[in-house]
Amino acid sequence: MRKTGITTVLRAAAFAVVASLPAASWAADLKIGFSAPATTLDPQFHNASQNIAVSRNMFDTLVQMDPDSQIVPALAESWRLVDDTTWEFKLRPAKFSDGSAVTAEDVVWSLDRPATIPNSPSSFTIYTRPVVEKKIIDEQTVQLKTAAPYPLLLADLTNVFIVSKKATEGLTSDKFVTGQGVVGSGPYKFKSYTPDDRVIMTANENYWGDKPAWDTVEIRFLPNDSSRLSALLSGEVDAIENIPTPDLEAVKNNKNLVVGEKMSHRLIFLFLDSGRDETPGVSAADGSPLKANPFKDVRVRKAVNLAIDREAIASRLMQGLAFPTNNIVTETMQGFVPGIKPSYDPEQAKKLLAEAGYDKGFRLVLASPNNRLINDAKVAQALAQMLTRVGIRTSVDAVPFAVINTRGNKGEFSSVMMGWGAQTAEASSPIRAMIACTNKEKGWGPVNWGNYCNPNLDAVTAKALNTMDDAARSKLLQDATQIVHDDVAIVPLYFQANTWAAKPGITITPRMDERTSALMFTPAK
Repeated sequence: MRKTGITTVLRAAAFAVVASLPAASWAADLKIGFSAPATTLDPQFHNASQNIAVSRNMFDTLVQMDPDSQIVPALAESWRLVDDTTWEFKLRPAKFSDGSAVTAEDVVWSLDRPATIPNSPSSFTIYTRPVVEKKIIDEQTVQLKTAAPYPLLLADLTNVFIVSKKATEGLTSDKFVTGQGVVGSGPYKFKSYTPDDRVIMTANENYWGDKPAWDTVEIRFLPNDSSRLSALLSGEVDAIENIPTPDLEAVKNNKNLVVGEKMSHRLIFLFLDSGRDETPGVSAADGSPLKANPFKDVRVRKAVNLAIDREAIASRLMQGLAFPTNNIVTETMQGFVPGIKPSYDPEQAKKLLAEAGYDKGFRLVLASPNNRLINDAKVAQALAQMLTRVGIRTSVDAVPFAVINTRGNKGEFSSVMMGWGAQTAEASSPIRAMIACTNKEKGWGPVNWGNYCNPNLDAVTAKALNTMDDAARSKLLQDATQIVHDDVAIVPLYFQANTWAAKPGITITPRMDERTSALMFTPAK
């Protein structure tokens, strides 16, 4: 019997229930089904999109990205360049949810704090390190100085939440679970949190912006695709993110649901451990130990790249919700190289493996999350089959995202499928985070699980980051992307598309950055 994401009977029954619900009966409250659970409520502890999405409801940044990834004011109502390395920000009159004023002191504290947080799985220091000096001019004015001209400062600051110094000083990240420290200036405020289950928030009466659209917002963590869709259809939640791909057409064609779609910044890719002499997840073709790390040889990395049929993954597994690529950013971003195309050549992959001394192939364990990315475990299985066909006998180790983070930071993987959203909308974002040589002082490479290190790439990227001229910076970022491609520093696969569905009576404003929040959903007028 052919399996489906949800049975026909359940779908029909649930659609009938939704159709019968009057919009007014739930207009005061909003329940959203998320596809991945938050791992923390500390908005500066773990730089992961689902954490940022939850925090966005309760915290603000100085500036923010609009749905099309254009920078617009947030807590800073205006800013200016004092000189090539000094930026001045004027804060709007705003209050935290406890009624205290947001001041320049809170801004300075929020920029200093990420570097002091221990054991961060993915640190926000990649966004705060460029600021080498902070100066409080008055309670509503702060100046930030960079060591050199740095055109991406505004983009970086869209990722740094402003927290209350009074509420967070001396507080460790684990305390946020109870609501301690969850004091922000966003449209909603903390009510309760049940790890791996839900976050409940209420409207923040002190919010500086328009009155929040909802009295209460509940985010439910529903990583199982069928359960998430069933929750929407049964009325358990009012909206969901990441419509399950097998059900996408049925959802689109149902007149009792509203659908939103938008291409995202999120690159799905493979890390290959190219840095260590020995790596834990490989063995010889016969299963015996393999001391040499095959991924140190660029020919092996190129073979992996050529063995993958990205078009098949996009059309068959992702149902069109993926855009195949060999670039690290989309064509709308600085650093995109038009000449870099996806290529599929399994015969050439076999030749490269033979040239590298692996004519009999080898065995590989490919790790993957099973509750984070759209169809993540299924895609990993497809990749394993493709790699096995060229001689790399691949098995899949699919585990929850929280486990992936813990093990990845311990260096337990030879290969792992992951995703990264370029939130600064240019190529230095993935490079600085996961491809550059790991450098804690610079804040580079905090999630470089492939252990790749190329000083030339770092130098080109650093030069781009200090170049104020847009055209010159774009060319340097293209040079950096070309290095990543030629050296197969990572193996790009595709960009995800974002999808949302909601009950009738709700308007969805889709976002490129996939940061689902209550702000995306408003009662239809």
